[in-house]
Amino acid sequence: MEKNTPLFVEKNAQVIAIAYQDQAGARNTVMATNISYPVLADADHAVADAYQVYNTLGDGVATPAVFIINPAGEIVWSYIGKNLSDRPTIEIILENIPVIQ
Repeated sequence: MEKNTPLFVEKNAQVIAIAYQDQAGARNTVMATNISYPVLADADHAVADAYQVYNTLGDGVATPAVFIINPAGEIVWSYIGKNLSDRPTIEIILENIPVIQ
């Protein structure tokens, strides 16, 4: 995502990650990956629970997910992976970002 951040900026979109870990873990993720977008902690798994972003194995492991939210706060597109390596391509994500004037 980091290397494609300029493509999101061109579409007036902001990337925000939510880490299935505590604040220290989220901070370590930012430092280890050198990403420039915000990483929010979901230590109590409230966000993962609310959006049911778990893999299909039923083992309670969160899986990669993408939600595109419009300026009105509505989810206009989402993708929830079936496992840790199931992610949409950048092209698919970008084509689902609505045009914001």
